[in-house]
Amino acid sequence: MKLPQLVLFMILLVGSNQIAEAQLLKNQKQFTRQDSLRGSITPERAWWDLKYYDLDVTVKPADKFIFGSNEITYEVLEPYQVLQIDLQEPMKIVNATQNNRELEVKQEGNAHFIQLVDPQIVGVTNRVKITFEGTPREAKNAPWDGGFSWEKDNNGTPFIATSNQGLGASVWWPNKDHMYDEGENGMTISVNAPAGLRTVSNGRLTNTELKTDGSSTYTWEVKNPINNYGVNINIGDYVNFSEVYQGESGPLDMNYYVLRDNLEKAKKQFKDAPKMMKAFEHWFGPYPFYEDSYKLVEVPYLGMEHQSSVTYGNKYVNGYLGNDLSGTGWGLKFDFIIIHESGHEWFANNITNKDIADMWIHESFTAYSESLFLDYYYGKQASSEYIIGTRRSIKNDRPLIGQYDVNHEGSGDMYYKGANLLHTLRQIANDDEKWRQILRGLNSEFYHQTVTTAQIENYISKEMEIDLAPVFDQYLRGIRIPKLEYAIKKNKMQYRWVNVVEGFEMPLQILIDGKSEWITPSTKTKKLKLPSKNSEFEVIEDFYIDYKKELN
Repeated sequence: MKLPQLVLFMILLVGSNQIAEAQLLKNQKQFTRQDSLRGSITPERAWWDLKYYDLDVTVKPADKFIFGSNEITYEVLEPYQVLQIDLQEPMKIVNATQNNRELEVKQEGNAHFIQLVDPQIVGVTNRVKITFEGTPREAKNAPWDGGFSWEKDNNGTPFIATSNQGLGASVWWPNKDHMYDEGENGMTISVNAPAGLRTVSNGRLTNTELKTDGSSTYTWEVKNPINNYGVNINIGDYVNFSEVYQGESGPLDMNYYVLRDNLEKAKKQFKDAPKMMKAFEHWFGPYPFYEDSYKLVEVPYLGMEHQSSVTYGNKYVNGYLGNDLSGTGWGLKFDFIIIHESGHEWFANNITNKDIADMWIHESFTAYSESLFLDYYYGKQASSEYIIGTRRSIKNDRPLIGQYDVNHEGSGDMYYKGANLLHTLRQIANDDEKWRQILRGLNSEFYHQTVTTAQIENYISKEMEIDLAPVFDQYLRGIRIPKLEYAIKKNKMQYRWVNVVEGFEMPLQILIDGKSEWITPSTKTKKLKLPSKNSEFEVIEDFYIDYKKELN
């Protein structure tokens, strides 16, 4: 095929991809007002800044019923008299009070609008207390389709846990259920459970109170900002063991709560926890929540990244329930849940997306952290083989970024397509120490903050001293994989990018006769002189691209 014909063919091919993406956008989910109330920063949310939650919950396992209160401390940013609080049906708000005065609450689906009486004066810190009760949604497939998991252990003892990422913390307790605003002063979580059961939550245990009915209330205090979905309660016949890890910021308490029958298995399997801490502090910087300690807590589902209370249900085996997601063998060198979910302490809990549409920030970096754990202990080749192996799960079905302001996640490719994007950026950096400092810099620059995709993109571009906007557009906002199209004739090679966004000029490392060389293809054909007509050409596999010998 001669060049003019090929150009026409590629125009058609690229056009068909653009049509496919347009059709994808056309077929997007139709959103409702409830989606907007849940996913946007409404006027009833914007005027007040969350400072602190004081959550008190009583759990009745026999009835699958809970009740309690949440006192919310906030600062007035601008005068307004209506405050939005979220609580999902069938849970109910019993009442709301401020300064001992009961307030009118107007409900619109899962959004509740509290009509304040006292003037809300800018700069003043106020409190509103909400009491609630109900039978919370039962998890159908935790943690992906979450809620309350009402299970029993092998001895018939209640074994209970919450999980609610995406679904929202308001599935069981009333709060400002949007990612953008975290209470910078932390929160208190008090949980009452029947006799014989122990409760574990976020932060540190500060008090245990035995009630006259035989039940016990455990009070946990969180010192650091915490996202709503990172709040959890776990109830069971727990036993505890612990160790002190000497970390970058000093001694770190690492506590482990497991079912009584699993104590010995846990003592062996949880050795991955301090190994994880050593590797991730190297790559990402100090663990972000020293004041709140680090915990692994056994639960009746696979696990999740609850802040300082990472939940574990991987059945005490390596890999993902004993399987290697990469198909390379490297995935069986570590316990997937311990490594992956703990990685979220840096990317999700320290750096948190403002809008769930940007959840790739959580999942891409954390999926990538699996390979960095391998890099630390087994070397760069192991890391590379693992991350390349995970490409087999990538679907390229829809963009990694979802739709904003409606609580909409992007594609599940945010895990390993996103991880391979980051692995590709590491290659472009071409300096492993510089790349490590970028990862550490992210956790320092955005320490305990909520962020946007733009902030992450701009930071990486600035630190790498290269305009990566087209690269991010290509991998985050589209479904096409860049293709290097090339042809070799005698001792000359022609090459160009196809299947790419406008302005895409990503640098690429190649091998000519086994020797490394860098090229910067664009959508225009470029030429490269080879040492001889028999020279061998190879693309470095670490770059997540396609390539095909087609140019003539």
